[in-house]
Amino acid sequence: MKQFKPENLSKKQNYKLLSGSVIPRPIAFVTTKDGAGNVNGAPFSFFNVVNSAPPMIMISTARNNGKRKDTSLNIEETENFVVHITDDSNVEDINLTAAPLEKGQNELERTKMELINSTIVDAPSVKQVKVRMECKLAQIIHLGDELEGSDLIIGEVVMFHVDDQVYFGDSKINANHLQPVGRLSGNDYARLGEKFTIQRPTE
Repeated sequence: MKQFKPENLSKKQNYKLLSGSVIPRPIAFVTTKDGAGNVNGAPFSFFNVVNSAPPMIMISTARNNGKRKDTSLNIEETENFVVHITDDSNVEDINLTAAPLEKGQNELERTKMELINSTIVDAPSVKQVKVRMECKLAQIIHLGDELEGSDLIIGEVVMFHVDDQVYFGDSKINANHLQPVGRLSGNDYARLGEKFTIQRPTE
């Protein structure tokens, strides 16, 4: 078995080990607006749930040579954002928004996705998704150093939107109908594969 000390590796090497091992990762497509009303949309696979009472999610946005992502800057400024679950029907469009555009440019103009008003937050939602969550900023934690660290963004979900075709009662989501897409490493993704059930021990 090979062994590596992170301090002896570059940032890219550590990223490759993490992103190639922690798989598949769900992909959050996050929409925000800045204070001037410019819309931004970007995907993030460093994403998960962190709490259920109240419901909270986290995304992590990397810094590059000290430059923070527009998503992080917008959320810090407005404290509003919307997280959309990436699935098989929208992953191609969402991938188009990953292009490194200048701040103020709307990545969604490169796609066929349609923006609609959100119910509570002042950030737009994408109509063509099966699950989305309107969020209010709870906390931003700056990780690592100022040049090459990340912004860990924790948001409280203030509104769930779930399409009828994936909801089957009692707050349950039908994964087969959702057809989520997960991120692997590099340019590789994974669709929902074979499922199996294991009962948790009760004692």
